[in-house]
Amino acid sequence: MTHIATRFIPFRNTIRSFACLLGSAAILAAAAPSQAAEQHHTVLAADAVKWGPAPPSLPPGAQAAILFGHPGKDGPFVLRLKFPAGFVVPPHRHSKDEFVTVISGTFAITSGEKVDRATIKPLPAASFFHLPAGMPHYAVAEAETIVQINGIGPFDVKYVDPKDDPRNR
Repeated sequence: MTHIATRFIPFRNTIRSFACLLGSAAILAAAAPSQAAEQHHTVLAADAVKWGPAPPSLPPGAQAAILFGHPGKDGPFVLRLKFPAGFVVPPHRHSKDEFVTVISGTFAITSGEKVDRATIKPLPAASFFHLPAGMPHYAVAEAETIVQINGIGPFDVKYVDPKDDPRNR
């Protein structure tokens, strides 16, 4: 009889170890804050978008609405810009990727260091474009236009020609 009981001792130790492991996991799970409780969501109805002056890095006449985060701070952000008809954003670059969706109007954009209206490509509402960090580009709003920029901040604007930078005026 002693011989049979000895053969099951390792098995009993395995069961005890497994039970301790499950008990520890249950205690840790109960003590840890719920991941769902830490998450937040953002909902912003169209009529709740608050427009104000665009950042000083854009020529006068544009308006801006920050929907999420802040372009000047670390982390993700969502920014809408409203341009009047004929608005030109001179050639510039960003140190981070830019992801843009045309919400309304027509937004013409192309890469390059000098404005050449013959090469600019007009994009209607619902269009999207991505510009990699460092790529020089410029844009023209042919009609009143709203675009949405998604990105990771801090987001910057560096004009190809410093004379085009409205912050230098």
